[in-house]
Amino acid sequence: MKKLLTGTLCAMAACGLMASASAQEDAGFTLKDPAKIAMLYISPRNDGGWTQAFDEARIRLESELDQKIQYVESVPETASAIRPTVERLIQRGANIIIGTAFGYSDTFKELADKYPDVAFMNGSGTTNSDNLQSFYGRTYESQYLCGMAAGAASKTGKLGFVAANPFGQVNWTVNAFAMGAQEINPDATVTVIYTGAWNDPMKERAAATALIDQGADVIGQHVDSPTPQIVAQERGVYGTGHHRDMSEFASEASVCSSVWVWDRFLADELKRVMAGNWKPAENGALLSMEQGGTDVACCGDAVSEEDESKIMAAREELLKGEKLIYAGPLSDRNGEEKAAAGETLSDADLWSMDWFIKGVITQQ
Repeated sequence: MKKLLTGTLCAMAACGLMASASAQEDAGFTLKDPAKIAMLYISPRNDGGWTQAFDEARIRLESELDQKIQYVESVPETASAIRPTVERLIQRGANIIIGTAFGYSDTFKELADKYPDVAFMNGSGTTNSDNLQSFYGRTYESQYLCGMAAGAASKTGKLGFVAANPFGQVNWTVNAFAMGAQEINPDATVTVIYTGAWNDPMKERAAATALIDQGADVIGQHVDSPTPQIVAQERGVYGTGHHRDMSEFASEASVCSSVWVWDRFLADELKRVMAGNWKPAENGALLSMEQGGTDVACCGDAVSEEDESKIMAAREELLKGEKLIYAGPLSDRNGEEKAAAGETLSDADLWSMDWFIKGVITQQ
């Protein structure tokens, strides 16, 4: 009986150790001190586009979270600039660091490994770990709506699009923009010029001008500055913006803008970090409109009330998670099937998108 009791106690102790180890494995990240948030901006906070959208979200977050959020402007995408900036913020007590650039990804991963008690997040990043989460938005949803507005505003059905780089997340906005335009005008075409830069107003001006010279009467964009909208207004045509409400810069031309609403996501996500046991998404967070990625500022006077009603109805479906943009049947402009009926493109398919739908005209 004594041997049996001893064996039972040992078994119970072993089970307890196993349960404890399992609990530790399941436990997420927890801050050791009260939250103190800091942000790194890739460009000046008043750049009119990508970074300003983050800065406006920061201001709303300060109110939502009832705390001041530090920020450092114009931190380039180099380890020699990122690392000392982050370490200086940590020395000042910051234990939640939010980045805003794809090029921060690798250095943020190194820093997250070096500082396991600090939570890291990075907008448009690609690296993730137990204390690091990248996040981005499904911009194709809001760009689909802007495409609808462009199709409604166009008299010729010839649309232009100024794009930065032929990456998946840019190509998905181009295709969605065209799909939205063709929802209003099935014969609409979209001619794309890539500038090769996220923010180069001179190249953007040249691209927008060339597209208008070729007959485009609405200019869409996936670049950082408001230059395409400014050129559209100068030339007496219409445009759709990206990052923020570009009617601020071209009130007569801009009929719709895809806008970031980062605080809708970050407010809840930061509260999860502060609550403890935070578990970053393994592959990062790719946010729908429903989840707080993007929204639209719409619609300009060139869009009829009837078409605006269609756009707002589609927006409501997207906000409720009821509408899928990249659902089959879906083929590229060469007729190759990309998604059969009843199928949807995976996130991997979206990130690697290097094809275009019928009606999209590119330099390639």
